[in-house]
Amino acid sequence: MALPRPYWKGYLKLSLVSCPIAVYAAASSGERVSFRQINKETGNRLKQQLVDEVTRQPVEAENKGRGYEYAKNAYVSVDDEELDAIAIESNHTIEIDKFVPRAEIDERYFDTPYYVAPNDQVGQDAFAVIREAMRGKEMAALARVVLLKRERVMMLQPWDRGILGVSLRYAYELRDAKDYFDEIPDVTVPKDMRELAEHILETKAAEFDPTAFTDRYEEAVVDMLKKKQAGLPAPRERAAPAAPNVINLMDALKRSLAAGGAANDRGANDRAAAPAKKPKKKMDGQREMLLPLAGKGQGKAKESAKGKAAPEAPAARRKKAS
Repeated sequence: MALPRPYWKGYLKLSLVSCPIAVYAAASSGERVSFRQINKETGNRLKQQLVDEVTRQPVEAENKGRGYEYAKNAYVSVDDEELDAIAIESNHTIEIDKFVPRAEIDERYFDTPYYVAPNDQVGQDAFAVIREAMRGKEMAALARVVLLKRERVMMLQPWDRGILGVSLRYAYELRDAKDYFDEIPDVTVPKDMRELAEHILETKAAEFDPTAFTDRYEEAVVDMLKKKQAGLPAPRERAAPAAPNVINLMDALKRSLAAGGAANDRGANDRAAAPAKKPKKKMDGQREMLLPLAGKGQGKAKESAKGKAAPEAPAARRKKAS
């Protein structure tokens, strides 16, 4: 499978050791359902147009520029070439400044994840030296890199055969937690309530598995779109949230514990009764559980359906079961 285009190319440098690298975006939102702006009368897609604020005349794309407002309606024009010419080393080099204990990095500063990989056969050895120097030490590297016309701090740590980079927010970008938490009263929790809550926590303990979570809102949107494509009406009334029952806190904890135990028993019985099935190989991603929409690979699905019957989709099985 061909890799996507690198988000950034340059060099990774540790003291006098350097190697050419490519940085790739580690996350993607391209599989989400997206909407376009359309004309409700004609159904045609709308096109946004830039308009001069003073003359009210349309502006073509080639005349669009960038400016810094130093006074009211007064701007200093800045070109991309002028920004690219700013000579700081992090424009083309990720130079490691220091190593810090990974556990000391406050996760509130985490911003965007990236995959860092060697970009040349010649630099494979140097890349491996930098990667393995961090592995097993529980240390993370802090470096600087210019992304999208802005210098960012990036945390680097070994990840499989490559390096995971996470851009970090600056301290001034993070809001102070005291502004939100200082007015919360200091409540003394009774020992029996705390122990009961801890027991509930233990009944829900599990290993982290991101594939166990599905975007239920995304699935509902796709289901609504499929109904509209089929000419069926979509509901317009907003579902009212259920009013919470005002009950004793201890009673609520006991009910939660009883409900959790019953759910665990049912799950264990279901797993014991279900025959073992050979797991199917699936590609990562949320969209694999959704039925395809028109224009989203329908042609390929029809061609494959000629040779053999398509497997029943999970959404269809749920409808039959209901």
